[in-house]
Amino acid sequence: MTATLLETDLPVPVRLRRQARQAAWSASRETFPPRPAPAEWAATRLSRSTVLGLLTRSPFTGANHGTRNMQIRGANLAIGWLADQPGGTWQQRWLASGAEAAGPDWKQDRAAGWLDAHGVRTGDRMILLSIGVILAICADLFRPSLRWLAASGVSAGALARNLERARDRAGFAGLRETVSAGAGVTDSARHATIGRAAVIVAANGGTLTDVMPGDFLELLDAERQVHGRPRDYSAVSWRLLRQAGAFGPHAPGTLAQLLTIGQRSPAELIDRYQLACKPVRDLLVDYLQERQPALDHRSLDTLAQQLGRNFWQDLERHHPGISSLSLPPEIAAAWKQRQRTKTTAASTADAAAAQVTGPRLTSRHTLLAVRALYLDLACWATQDPARWGPWAMPSPVTKADVNSRKEDRRRKSRMDSRTRERLPVLPVLARSAAAHRDHTAQVLQAALAAPPGGTFTVAGQDFTLIAARKPGIRTWARNSSGKRHDLTWEEDHAFWTWAVIEVLRATGVRVEELLELTHHSLIQYRLPSTGELVPLLQIAPSKTDAERLLVVSPDLADVLAAVITRLAAPGGKIPLTARYDGHEHVWQPPAPLLFQRRGGTELRPISTGTVRNMLNAALARTGLTDAAGQPLTFTPHDFRRMFITDAILAGLPPHIAQVIAGHRDINVTLGYKAVYPEEVITHHLAFLARRRALRPTEEYRVPTDQEWQEFLGHFERRKIATGICGRAFGTPCIHEHSCLRCSMHWPSPDQRHRIAEIRDNLIARIAEAEREGWLGEIEGLKISLVGANDKLAQIDRRARSQPVDLGIPAIPASPQPRDPIRI
Repeated sequence: MTATLLETDLPVPVRLRRQARQAAWSASRETFPPRPAPAEWAATRLSRSTVLGLLTRSPFTGANHGTRNMQIRGANLAIGWLADQPGGTWQQRWLASGAEAAGPDWKQDRAAGWLDAHGVRTGDRMILLSIGVILAICADLFRPSLRWLAASGVSAGALARNLERARDRAGFAGLRETVSAGAGVTDSARHATIGRAAVIVAANGGTLTDVMPGDFLELLDAERQVHGRPRDYSAVSWRLLRQAGAFGPHAPGTLAQLLTIGQRSPAELIDRYQLACKPVRDLLVDYLQERQPALDHRSLDTLAQQLGRNFWQDLERHHPGISSLSLPPEIAAAWKQRQRTKTTAASTADAAAAQVTGPRLTSRHTLLAVRALYLDLACWATQDPARWGPWAMPSPVTKADVNSRKEDRRRKSRMDSRTRERLPVLPVLARSAAAHRDHTAQVLQAALAAPPGGTFTVAGQDFTLIAARKPGIRTWARNSSGKRHDLTWEEDHAFWTWAVIEVLRATGVRVEELLELTHHSLIQYRLPSTGELVPLLQIAPSKTDAERLLVVSPDLADVLAAVITRLAAPGGKIPLTARYDGHEHVWQPPAPLLFQRRGGTELRPISTGTVRNMLNAALARTGLTDAAGQPLTFTPHDFRRMFITDAILAGLPPHIAQVIAGHRDINVTLGYKAVYPEEVITHHLAFLARRRALRPTEEYRVPTDQEWQEFLGHFERRKIATGICGRAFGTPCIHEHSCLRCSMHWPSPDQRHRIAEIRDNLIARIAEAEREGWLGEIEGLKISLVGANDKLAQIDRRARSQPVDLGIPAIPASPQPRDPIRI
């Protein structure tokens, strides 16, 4: 006997997500209702003789003599069977036949007896009856329900072919052309889309252009009732039908946009928790409405969870009937204790019912939210006593309850340890991702050159190509051990994993900012004095709502060029893709996103979850472990911490790192820096105090002409004999001008011969030092030799790559340009 899982047995987050999806579906059904079903229409009132004359000639019958003969016999059978049913119209006779209720058994349960009674005993009588019913549907004599069409076993393909021939030749021909031209549309997706279109037209009447979004949603509901869930390729069918002219101009571009959870009102956010005390429920709704203008929707949702679920719902569960915010000390203490601890089931098999209790790391956020609620109510009560005065109560959360100094120190220690552990192995991860990208590309290229069923070898590993059902979409191969590989997916996954890692470690941007980068984010500025082009990367407003510009290094430019080359269409344009803003819970307008990839049959923006999965897979290939011997993990935010730590260790002043990282407070930047010595912090704060005393102005002011010329002079002085110095403005040289040793030295291809001469000279000097026994000089010369070889490798690597037009718009020079100083 198996227990049934009730809705209340589900974990709270799972239950809330399920309820949110159901609410989004209900809202979409209300917004886009299906077309009303009429009781009668012209064709359903036709006489029997007229109907037989219609169905037994073109366009309902085919050109082939055998096919036409079967269609005529089937039409006579179907019309004869329906004519014997009670009713004044063909629709009434269809409903009276009972076929709708019989579903897939309609022929045996409802029609077989009539066929026997009329002496129709041929072996193909059921096939003929199905043909006749399809012809009658195409003639719009009756309209079966969507549920019957989804369950009856009537061929959707045959229905589509007959509808195209008899009712809507232009519409279905256009749909077939659309699905054939769609990139990555498989045969299964094509058949599903055309079949769905035929079912909707058959059940709702009209032509393909008459199909509305509500008709499609009603079909998905019918499929869910029959099969337990909608059939495959729902999103593809929506997109292709819309491209073919269905749904009208106001329908969303994708099914995901229609069914995504949008912004909910404060009342809807609180009502998820079904609070029993209506006055408190109304108070929380009013409070959220007051706070709403200053918060994004995700923060508002989080606040509703903290106050509605973690605070008041918890109190009502443990103290039924509670109705006042004035909590007795024992109730307040018990609630705070419940928030600080969490209880989970034991993992041991012999103690399945045992419970493990531990600290809840997020409890402080809930305590802070509740304390803010009480303090806000007390403050607002002085301004509007009639509205807020009755709720002004002493807060059950004291200042000591939310004192976070110890927790902040512990968190800082954990984050510093995490950064120290991951920063040294970051080059290993980057090299592994690049090597995997190159390997998968070589395997795919070799597979595409091999004949179907042929074998090929890459890096000592043998593969056998598996013939694809639709070439050009997926390439499959089996290795020597018999494991199947989707080479197309593996190459695509490896490329985007490499691109994500390289951009994150080169810029230190947040993962939301990374995924919001578009082709328009690349801009360039031309220095007015030298004419040199400075490529810049514009980071769109994210967490702090303050955009910033970052200088694009040559290595980062190589990555962005590879991304643009992969995405750009033959005309050089990147496809426009809509992205869901997880903070505001809205869909952004379609944009040429840099981080989009083909998912199934359509281009989709890469999500945060996909980025995490990519990083986990890349780390699994490296075999790196932490101090405890467990597999090492990276989060996207780890790259941000490592970027800031590495930049400050390399000599970048913290206040410059603050601007590059987009932090409002320099203390946040210092918190990201791992193991920042106390004396360095003290000296830097003293430097800031002296500078502010000499120049006490706001942080973001318009620079003077002298400061602007000094800024431009930095770029003009970057030119050196063997290339360009890429260090940031205002930062000192950390290698005492030993440029070949510096990672910020960008070698020029024109100076390869000079660097080669330096390398040869270093080799000769090392040999001389070894002969003379100058051991102290050998180490320094070897370091310089490694740097020279690295610069030569960079030049050779760029020489092998083809130049790519990034499509960066130029910023015209002006007498007093100001924007680029925001880097």
